[in-house]
Amino acid sequence: MLSVTKLRREFYLRHGWFDRRVLVAVDDVSFAVARGKTIAVVGESGSGKTTLGRCIVGLLPSTAGTIEIDQINPSTLPAPQAKEFRRRIQMVFQDPDESLNPRMSIADTLHEPLRRWHRLRGDALHRRTAELLDQVQLSPRLLGYHPHHLSGGQQQRVGIARALAAQPDVIVLDEPTSALDVSVQAQILNLLVDLQQQHQMTYLLISHDLATVRYLAQEVIVLYLGRVVEQGPVAAIFDNPQHPYTRALLTSAPRLHALPRADRLILRGEVGNPGDIGRGCALAPRCPLAEAHCAETPQALAPVGTNHTVACQIVTRT
Repeated sequence: MLSVTKLRREFYLRHGWFDRRVLVAVDDVSFAVARGKTIAVVGESGSGKTTLGRCIVGLLPSTAGTIEIDQINPSTLPAPQAKEFRRRIQMVFQDPDESLNPRMSIADTLHEPLRRWHRLRGDALHRRTAELLDQVQLSPRLLGYHPHHLSGGQQQRVGIARALAAQPDVIVLDEPTSALDVSVQAQILNLLVDLQQQHQMTYLLISHDLATVRYLAQEVIVLYLGRVVEQGPVAAIFDNPQHPYTRALLTSAPRLHALPRADRLILRGEVGNPGDIGRGCALAPRCPLAEAHCAETPQALAPVGTNHTVACQIVTRT
């Protein structure tokens, strides 16, 4: 349903009047996910997760690579068709309080996509609005409210309903529970699972919460400074992590997954600057396992198991 091939996104930073520096936020990312399945993108803040999601949903143009939904590349379509095609991929944002228009009532928030994508008016519009609220388990009495009248969980349910209004095939979930209390997080996650089963939607989950990833996703992409360092099924990534960065992420979440002491790993320092990445491994300056050549030798994804790949020559060599 969703296929991404060699996606790249560059930003240009000015240093002085004539000097322009290229910052590569996402570099050579490829994956495919089937209808009704979930693929997760994990990594620290600044790893390029949100930039990747925004490129896929069309909020940012990609510098290179292709994005296809159901084997159709929207960039090859005439402008009117491409605009209509965008209905098929929607996004649920991290902070519902920031992503909902404070001046619009809940009714207006849901009416907007229904009018835009499905040309609904009158009784048909109100019936469909009521159906959307029922799908996300909200009371119709909230239609006249504004976002600031709602709790965080209710706001996120409205954000999910707004995405559902377009009847998409793919939904990008950008940290959908990070701004919510733990008890509310569980409710939203269960709602997302139920909706996926009902409508066979495909999810791209962007998250730093590994427990959420393990609950929702079937496949995981581990991203560091815009590059894929490990990719594979959830069980392989969580039970048999190979890349030092993946091991460090799991070490930092001991309650989720108790790695054997020999496999635990703590990185040095903070996340690097994408603008300072050389030809080699971006993690080399922080990795306690790095060898002298790591910073200069390009690291390509190589198989280490069934549908499991890792970009680390130290791992693949052994």
